[in-house]
Amino acid sequence: MTAKKGKTIEAVWSGTWVADRLGVSLEDGTGTGTGGPALEELLGLALRRNPKRAHLLVSRVLGKHVPQSPAAVYAAGYGLGERVRELLGDAEAASAVVLGYAETATGLGHCVADGLGSAPYLHSTRRPVPGVEAAGGFEEAHSHATSHLLLPEDPKLLAGSGPLVLVDDEFSTGNTVLNTIADLHARHPRGHYVVVALVDMRSPADRDRLTAFATELGARVDLISLASGTVHLPEGVLAKGQALVERYEAEATAAEASAASATRGAAVSAPADEAPGGENQPLQGVPPDGVWGSLSSGVRGGAPADGPHPFTRVELGWPAGIPDGGRHGFTPAHRAALEAALPGMAARLTAALGDGPARVLVLGNEELMYAPLRLAQALEASGTAAAPVEVRFSTTTRSPVLAVDDPGYAIRTRLVFPAHDDPADGPGDRYAYNVAGTAGTGFDAVVAVVDSAGDTAELRTGLLAALAPHTGRVLLAVIPSYVPDRQEPIMTEPQHGSQHGPLGEPLRGPAFSSYAAEDVGWLLQDLSDVELEAPTEEREEAIQAGGAHYAESLPVEFQPSPEYQQLYQSALTASAARMARAVGTVTETVLAERSPSPVLVSLARAGTPVGVLMRRWAQARHGLDLPHYAVSIVRGRGIDANALRWLAAHHDPADVVFVDGWTGKGAITRELREALAEFEGFNPEIVVLADPGSCVETYGTREDFLIPSACLNSTVSGLVSRTVLRSDLVGPADFHGAKFYRELAGADVSVAFVDTVSAHFEEVAEAVDAEVKELLAADRTPTWVGWRAVERISEEYGIHDVNLVKPGVGETTRVLLRRVPWKILAQRGAGADLDHVRLLAEQRGVPVEEVDGLPYTCVGLIHPRFTRGATGADGKAVAAK
Repeated sequence: MTAKKGKTIEAVWSGTWVADRLGVSLEDGTGTGTGGPALEELLGLALRRNPKRAHLLVSRVLGKHVPQSPAAVYAAGYGLGERVRELLGDAEAASAVVLGYAETATGLGHCVADGLGSAPYLHSTRRPVPGVEAAGGFEEAHSHATSHLLLPEDPKLLAGSGPLVLVDDEFSTGNTVLNTIADLHARHPRGHYVVVALVDMRSPADRDRLTAFATELGARVDLISLASGTVHLPEGVLAKGQALVERYEAEATAAEASAASATRGAAVSAPADEAPGGENQPLQGVPPDGVWGSLSSGVRGGAPADGPHPFTRVELGWPAGIPDGGRHGFTPAHRAALEAALPGMAARLTAALGDGPARVLVLGNEELMYAPLRLAQALEASGTAAAPVEVRFSTTTRSPVLAVDDPGYAIRTRLVFPAHDDPADGPGDRYAYNVAGTAGTGFDAVVAVVDSAGDTAELRTGLLAALAPHTGRVLLAVIPSYVPDRQEPIMTEPQHGSQHGPLGEPLRGPAFSSYAAEDVGWLLQDLSDVELEAPTEEREEAIQAGGAHYAESLPVEFQPSPEYQQLYQSALTASAARMARAVGTVTETVLAERSPSPVLVSLARAGTPVGVLMRRWAQARHGLDLPHYAVSIVRGRGIDANALRWLAAHHDPADVVFVDGWTGKGAITRELREALAEFEGFNPEIVVLADPGSCVETYGTREDFLIPSACLNSTVSGLVSRTVLRSDLVGPADFHGAKFYRELAGADVSVAFVDTVSAHFEEVAEAVDAEVKELLAADRTPTWVGWRAVERISEEYGIHDVNLVKPGVGETTRVLLRRVPWKILAQRGAGADLDHVRLLAEQRGVPVEEVDGLPYTCVGLIHPRFTRGATGADGKAVAAK
């Protein structure tokens, strides 16, 4: 096959639509791209819903949103790598390491490393890997997704003193890069950093900031780009852009509703003896809204209206031991092995495509950009003049962008489908842009390339089904997900003489915690004598800059004022019976569905009071003496593996029921499910008292009401701190740590809290029996409505990091007690459930904004991009009072 090569000159610039309506323009600068392409050759314009910046720069050479010749995509990155090698010289280049940013620049960074020559490559990732310890991490303030992790297989990869080359697609403010350099320089100082981007769009102030940063750091920081310039934004552009987005989204919603009405019920069932959506079988499954068709603004996956479409699985013959990308590091030896294998893999793709297609798209998947790009490049170079085939390359993405079917707009079409790789930060929509054909364009075949972690049933009913109506053929190529050899084996039973060694017995009160010994055993180690507390603002700055993980330190314990203590007591009095009913409902559901003699394992510490109450209910109503333990789970780092080993050695894992207080957006629910995938016998489905986010099947209620234990910290949780995971304190054979605040005994209400709720058990028993009977017959499938609300709020308020959006009364209270709050969103008309939230917000100078359409009673927003000099919504510095 032969690709059509050479520069394509388009009649209309793909930023014209936005430029004409908003007056936005790109102004070329001198920068470091002298003699290079103009900005309009590299960028188009689009719009997105964002209260901070409505316009979006869309790269035309990155291969992310806009399908492009793989040769052109590879050449852009490779050429930048050659320029880095020229800057460094052969001696320094030989000791350089290249670091790319997920998700957009993973492939670009890899191409830069290829151009540099002998440099190993690593890219950040948003996919935690059980057993692989992070060598660093950071937050990306403008991102739609979660924290970046650095997970090199070789821990020494980032420990050298040679130049570090950091690669991103666009250098706008430089915040992410500067945060990364600051974090890595503190760990492993070096004298030279090189920042590489396709375009440098910094303001003069941002350029001065980089100069000052390098001076303060005492290191040289260079920047290389293909082109540089600025974006001209006329006055009022933000409001005009928002109005345009709202108008077109409303029209798209109406069009989707019309299409759904016209095509509902068009799905074709698979034969009874065939699994739906299986290999080479018709694609099945209708999305929740049943939408089908080719809408310029968005198309959701499902079964095509004109009948089932098969897909063809292509066995690539991916070489054993070659990583699927740079998530854990990619060495020059890996590069040589891949180069040797590419022609054979391209031949397999060519054979599978046959002689039919004239235009082929190779579609990568989020962070998986480099391997699909190289496959597309090899496919592009492998044809003959007798069978010319045009090959294009792009990838799916997490980022939502408005689509408008106009030649002067960068995003013509949008396919929408659910995530299919069980992401650690929860489910959500994903997108493929400019894949559905418009105005005579389109692809005869699409080769979807995923790694094995994404080869799921959701892939077939989501992405592959969404592609089917818009191309003649869908092919699937799966690359094995690389698992580093340095993972420690995870054992589910004690191994005598193993590296882990014997584990201790649970900590119990009164030596550890104010609960009675029989109420709970803590599978933790006592760190009470270690100084772990740090001021809230200091912790927040370190966490958001990527210099620390929230589990490495503790906030200073909040001491309630007399006014706040009175609010807590009033809240407890008002909601004790409501809590008792929820406790009874969740306990009876567990006894009926999970086990007649469950082992309760609460997630410390919010889950522990609930576990104590469930144990008391089972004892009071059924005479059961249920075991109850508390274990640690840490977002981004998983559950305490040693605690699970202890549980498996002392109980049947099938009887273990994990308990938490409430669900927010469901991050811990997903974290637990992913962590337990490596253990045999444990049921990963968590049970909670309240499930306002609709994330679990077993709950006491799905109402977002005030759980009084959320109002306080250790003084309502047995005087035990939040759990701690720090490498210098927690070894391979240790439980995670926590502190026992014995000195706060005078303010402790832990036992009084459970006693107050337990006193209502008898009066709510009849209502619980009726409610459980209804629940057992009901469809309780999680809808994850809360997660979608969090994504929307993150975008609408310009936060672009779901970790900084904390939904529900409990999570909002935690924001006000432990983090640096920015503002509180309250359901309009919410009553006494929010009295304590309003008081805390007033004490911390945080605005409370009443809004409509929240699935929660309230949502707490952590201050985005926080530093100790950050400003709040009123322009004043946010500080605890």
